[in-house]
Amino acid sequence: MKRVKLVVAYDGTAYQGWQVQPLGDTIEGELNRALTQLLGEKIQVIGASRTDSGVHALCNVAVFDTDTRIPAEKISYALNQRLPEDIRIQSSEEVPSDFHPRHCESRKTYEYRIVNREFPLPTKRLYAYFTYVPLDVEKMKQAAAYLVGEHDFKSFCSTAAVVESTVRTIHELTVERQQEEIIIRVSGNGFLYNMVRIIAGTLMEAGRGNLKPEQIKDILDAKDRQAAGPTAPACGLTLVKYEFMP
Repeated sequence: MKRVKLVVAYDGTAYQGWQVQPLGDTIEGELNRALTQLLGEKIQVIGASRTDSGVHALCNVAVFDTDTRIPAEKISYALNQRLPEDIRIQSSEEVPSDFHPRHCESRKTYEYRIVNREFPLPTKRLYAYFTYVPLDVEKMKQAAAYLVGEHDFKSFCSTAAVVESTVRTIHELTVERQQEEIIIRVSGNGFLYNMVRIIAGTLMEAGRGNLKPEQIKDILDAKDRQAAGPTAPACGLTLVKYEFMP
């Protein structure tokens, strides 16, 4: 028996998120199906990040155990022949049998992209949120600064989430305009359910002038989901980097 780690990239548009659901296709479900078919044994992967419906990833991580004699590094090639075109394995390798992607200290980086112009761009519609309302990037940057560090992010967590603690650490949070696109990039040790999308929605409220940047402190202190801004649509969000700490 060996444990294999996969690095998985996917376009989440057609899927009900990572985790297997009773109804609808999921990334985890497609991986389980393809691996079971390839290896001839029942496979259930363990994912590092359970991305939401419609969210994309360049580098999500999954592991599984197998008795196969196929070299671990070759599994990626064979698996890609059995997966839909919107899911592709970037690498596969053998890891220690006790390696668990959700039990390791890690740093995740997400990007939220916003197309900010008069009219939508059809080629961006699946990978960025569109708004014609002008956004003040400087105010968004000022608001973002209040979120860096360790905080109780209960106000930035979906009420449907069941977690032991809502305290998380954001290592870096930047807002950058590249012509007609605004990119929110956030790195942290972990994120609550819908946390990044709520942060994006709240920063856009600051950019629209609907809240002052310094009000972020009050939103954190409130520990109330109703205090923060709306949850930004899933299409703009991509997991772009996943690092395991030594």
